[in-house]
Amino acid sequence: MSIVLEELTKRYAGHPVVNGVSLEVADGELFVLLGSSGSGKSTLLRMIAGLSEADAGRVLLHGRDVTGLPPAKRGVGFVFQSYALFRGMSVAENVEFALSIRGVSKAERRRRRDELLELVGLAGLGGRMPRQLSGGQQQRVALARALAHNPEVLLLDEPFGALDAKVRLELRRTIREIQRELGITTVFVTHDQEEAFELADRLAVLSFGRLLEAGPPDELYLRPETEFVATFLGTANLMVGEHTAAGVQLGPVQFPLTTRAESVDGSRRVQILFRPEDVALRGSAQDLSCPSLGEAVVEQRSFVGSFERLRLRLPPCPACGPSRRRSRSATTASGSRPPARRTRLAASRCIRATRPGLACSEFMRWSIPG
Repeated sequence: MSIVLEELTKRYAGHPVVNGVSLEVADGELFVLLGSSGSGKSTLLRMIAGLSEADAGRVLLHGRDVTGLPPAKRGVGFVFQSYALFRGMSVAENVEFALSIRGVSKAERRRRRDELLELVGLAGLGGRMPRQLSGGQQQRVALARALAHNPEVLLLDEPFGALDAKVRLELRRTIREIQRELGITTVFVTHDQEEAFELADRLAVLSFGRLLEAGPPDELYLRPETEFVATFLGTANLMVGEHTAAGVQLGPVQFPLTTRAESVDGSRRVQILFRPEDVALRGSAQDLSCPSLGEAVVEQRSFVGSFERLRLRLPPCPACGPSRRRSRSATTASGSRPPARRTRLAASRCIRATRPGLACSEFMRWSIPG
């Protein structure tokens, strides 16, 4: 393993901002730390780099315990959100900086500088000053500088936070290509879910200093183990149903389980999770090819470019209710406008259940009708 964190803890004024976090990052992996503001993800990254001192726990990089070492001796490269370029130095001097303070010869510094500027798409711009570059170009310089001394681990702290959407997309591709080409272990911090899903080999979701879940992006999205992760990743509709030996009962509709689930005696209440893309909408019940949940009213319609987001309201039904909500509603995404304000809402023929034995909640998800 390239990175091993053992019960890492950091407190400010007695309040834990990182609380007993343990995780492992494999060699050559691009690992994303995802969470909202204040979740502790940037503090965790700074502790890996040695920029913040850990109050408890250990940091191991390639088998070395570096918990007490300064940043310069940890073998990491760090890219800040604010670029942190030296304004009085040219692009070339910024890239060479880490090499010059390590006593690398002038010829080797130039060779490495030219190699990295070409790698990040800035060949020929070494003589410019940072103020003469766009935000995206400055971040490319910061990336080249972080890679100059051949670090064993690359750490990026929300590097695209100050950039517009198009530049962010271009830089995501650039970083992914460079990371794969170099095979360098990378930890990337972000609060942007699309960014996390596109970049990550694996990702971890943090909340209030705790690591809640870690795994491949599709695994966390399709089979979350906690309510927070289920609702934090993407858009989620949660309803309360009954889990029985025959499957799952949601109101008047019975769904069989197509994955292994914990055996039950009798029935018990469960939370049922479904995503907008799991919902089928039709103008009439006759047009449905899967079980109907009822007739819904389109409460809100939002056009967001490539798709349309609808908010639907369902009437109350027996043995069915929302999870922690006063009324039943569902969110769905539609590629075309519904024919009327009232539409039939349906689930597919089957439900896939998550791993059984959860302490507080179990999440069950149905797929799009095939």
